[in-house]
Amino acid sequence: MAAAPDYKQAYEALARGDLAGALNITTPLVSEATGSAGDLAAHAAVLKAMGRLEEALTFNRRSVEHFPTDGVAWHNLAATLGDLEKHDQSESAAVRAIKIGLGAPETRLVLARALMAQGKLDDAQAAFATAVKLRPTFAEAHRELAQLIWMRTADSRAALQYLDAELVRSPNNLTLAGLRATVLEFTGDIDKARETLAWAMTNNPDDVELLRAAAHLAGQAGDVAGAVELAQRCAKAAPNTLASELVLAQAWLAAGEGARAADMAQRAVFRAPQNQFALALLATAWRLLDDPRYRRIYDYDAFVGVYEIPTPAGWSSLPAFLADLTQALNGVHAYVTHPLSQSLRHGGQQTLRLDGGNGPVIEAYLASARAVVAEHAAKLGAGTDPMRSRNTGAARFAGAWSVRLPSQGYHSDHVHPMGWLSSASYVALPDEVRDTETRAGWIKFGQPGVPTGPALEAEHFVQPAPGRLVLFPSYMWHGTVPFSSTQARLTVAFDAVPV
Repeated sequence: MAAAPDYKQAYEALARGDLAGALNITTPLVSEATGSAGDLAAHAAVLKAMGRLEEALTFNRRSVEHFPTDGVAWHNLAATLGDLEKHDQSESAAVRAIKIGLGAPETRLVLARALMAQGKLDDAQAAFATAVKLRPTFAEAHRELAQLIWMRTADSRAALQYLDAELVRSPNNLTLAGLRATVLEFTGDIDKARETLAWAMTNNPDDVELLRAAAHLAGQAGDVAGAVELAQRCAKAAPNTLASELVLAQAWLAAGEGARAADMAQRAVFRAPQNQFALALLATAWRLLDDPRYRRIYDYDAFVGVYEIPTPAGWSSLPAFLADLTQALNGVHAYVTHPLSQSLRHGGQQTLRLDGGNGPVIEAYLASARAVVAEHAAKLGAGTDPMRSRNTGAARFAGAWSVRLPSQGYHSDHVHPMGWLSSASYVALPDEVRDTETRAGWIKFGQPGVPTGPALEAEHFVQPAPGRLVLFPSYMWHGTVPFSSTQARLTVAFDAVPV
């Protein structure tokens, strides 16, 4: 007679991607009033993997109720609370796990994220530092620690101090070497970033992630031949994968090989049809080839919507509301410069909550923005293109943030890889945006964020105005024209996905 399944088999099913099978294993294990701590943890993990976070939270809470001295149970509760943006509760649960005696660096990482989300930046930085002290090769903690220090100081040397110290001790740690290159790239030193990757590849010439990153940086540096050679090596090391298809498509775009780029990008879209970066690469290849399919998905008249947000209830006018929104947003901005791996350059970015916890003014803005999204979805209608084919008429926010750009700040041209509908919403603006000749501070569309041969220029511009909300497909290249002013450019942005 076969033994009954246990929770360890659920983790094995999860590792295979068999979510339904994992759930079938764990559900009977927790059907009684309690279940073991391992049973409850596994069931919650399966629910989280399925995106059912609130249900997972129920079982995390049951676990700490029945096993109050189990540090792992408190850690799991803290992690789920953090995923649900219940940051104050996440902090409390993580502290409880640590007090019980749980020494896992992952718990310090969960704690640091909860502290950071609440603006307790000194404490967050200390918690990140403790995580890397407990596990000196903990790449995830190193990345977030370096990013936090960089955003707070704009000092690349300070941001790299923990990474560099560990790379002296662990010179063959490829993950940390790749992370160092990322920090250098986004703190403005592509040459040193390339040197870091070249050094790491000396003894690891076939490492896929290093090759991918090196090909990307070669393209950014204008080394087209190097980008093609490195991308081909990446594809040879990891054939028929999304990563190799994307990197090859970028290399062929830089080389002006539109047909080859289209072939690779089409494969990537087939593999991941909702990946907005893959769609952007395919569209760019079509543009190089003068393929009419480009205009079907880069139809600015059909897909770019320009709206004025409705004045929320409780305010006499839109200017009065924007004045309060400006004050509220300035109150949450805490950073002097941009995060890593984002389009923002020389400005601060602050994540906004999606759980209703931003305060009444910001929440009023988000409610008005959701109404505009519903209006835009209705106007889009149905169709077979990547935008309309996913349109259900309803959408939820998948992320929201505010950006404060000082003089010379801008967004590099980019897309939002996991979105569907993206946005730019203007709250307070420098006077320079009124200039219709320079278009200083305007949003621009169509200029690729990857090198192309020949270079392709922006095709469409929208002038910012206080209260204006611009909506567009997440796969559409967009950026901002830099500006020079003593006044900041304050915006809100979000991604929405169909429901």
